[in-house]
Amino acid sequence: MSALSEIRSFKRVILKLSGEALREPGSKDNISPEIVERIADEISAVKKETGVELGIVVGGGNFWRGASASARGMDRATADYVGMMATVMNALALQAALEADGIRCVVQSAIEMKNVAEPFIRRKASRQLEEGVVVIFAAGTGNPFFSTDTTSALRASEMNADVIFKATMVDGVYDSDPKKNPDAVRYDSLPFSECLSKQLAVMDSTAFSLCMDNDIPIIVFDIGKNGNIHTALTGGDIGTIVHR
Repeated sequence: MSALSEIRSFKRVILKLSGEALREPGSKDNISPEIVERIADEISAVKKETGVELGIVVGGGNFWRGASASARGMDRATADYVGMMATVMNALALQAALEADGIRCVVQSAIEMKNVAEPFIRRKASRQLEEGVVVIFAAGTGNPFFSTDTTSALRASEMNADVIFKATMVDGVYDSDPKKNPDAVRYDSLPFSECLSKQLAVMDSTAFSLCMDNDIPIIVFDIGKNGNIHTALTGGDIGTIVHR
């Protein structure tokens, strides 16, 4: 069996959604209910068709970016905590949309806020996944100086996930920035070692190291196109696969 087909066979996955993916381009609204509903509909269809065990990590960049606020003079740790709160808002919006589709869903927060979310407990989250519940991991790692990319790598490691699906605004990994270089070449598949040697921006260094050390493949794909989440989570040929 090829490396590609092995990676396409999975039972438990982590889906990483960027906060910007929940926002209509050019809109003043931080969250688009229509986009959240579309994403939820695709996830719901996958759950009903396949029963894949699904954990979700969502970013908060549509509301706030800690690094940007820090660069403008705000204390970095405080700025990062604000960003963690932003991920909780996104998680709650996605939870509501999934539940409207009849999908059992919980939000587990790395920062305790018992009125709106469960606290993150590793064994409880794993058991909920086994029971078919979609678990949305919010508030990052609960610590400043770590990105939600790192959160997805950490939760994937803790949950013994087979793969991370990173839903972004580009359709894979390129040898250079496709927005700046029209001749940039997209990879279908490449090993961790090549990503390192070519300094390709797949995830931040902490997240990437966790995935490489724990042999967790990463599939990078474009969330902007309707149907791509469904295609990815049902094992379709999409995006770029980074693997051992």
